[in-house]
Amino acid sequence: MKVVAVSQRVEILPDRGERRDALDQRLCAWLVTAGYLPVPVPNILSIHSTAHHENNWARLQAWLTFVRPEAVVLSGGNDLGECPERDSTEEHLLGWARDRLNPVLGICRGMQMMAVWSGGQLKPVDRHVNTRHALIGKITGETNSFHKFGLADCPQDFEVLATTEDGNLEAIRHSILPWEGWMWHPEREAKLADRDLKRLRALFGE
Repeated sequence: MKVVAVSQRVEILPDRGERRDALDQRLCAWLVTAGYLPVPVPNILSIHSTAHHENNWARLQAWLTFVRPEAVVLSGGNDLGECPERDSTEEHLLGWARDRLNPVLGICRGMQMMAVWSGGQLKPVDRHVNTRHALIGKITGETNSFHKFGLADCPQDFEVLATTEDGNLEAIRHSILPWEGWMWHPEREAKLADRDLKRLRALFGE
């Protein structure tokens, strides 16, 4: 069973004075259903000062060397820039995966991070929170939508796999690396879509 490193959202609990890493159990269940072993990545490993959020990737690099994931999932949740420790973690995961030609799937915010890291930009989008959209392009069907930001353009070296009827980018794929980004949450479907499971297995390998 292939090990998949999964990034986590940051949840802030002021009443307890805590910053928590969190991961929807449905995402782990989706990966297990597809035949993979998900391992959450601690965000704190990417910084050496919680007060100043200074990058220190040595500990995260050591974690990756020990765990030896064969693929990466950048999960949803949090806006880019909201939680520096998470941004830093995902930036390092992308660089690590690029250097090793490892597969990456970016889900919602994960697709946004993949695009921005690759030189793209984001824009606000309307009517994309808690709704459903038809997909148009190489990927078709209907899917969920929970985001208030989308891609302003397709980043260099990526191709568009799907858009919505209003023209917003819903899925992209790198032209060389085994990387894909989906703006929907496959784990949040009441009945898991065979389309998504098949694409994941094709991307990560069985």
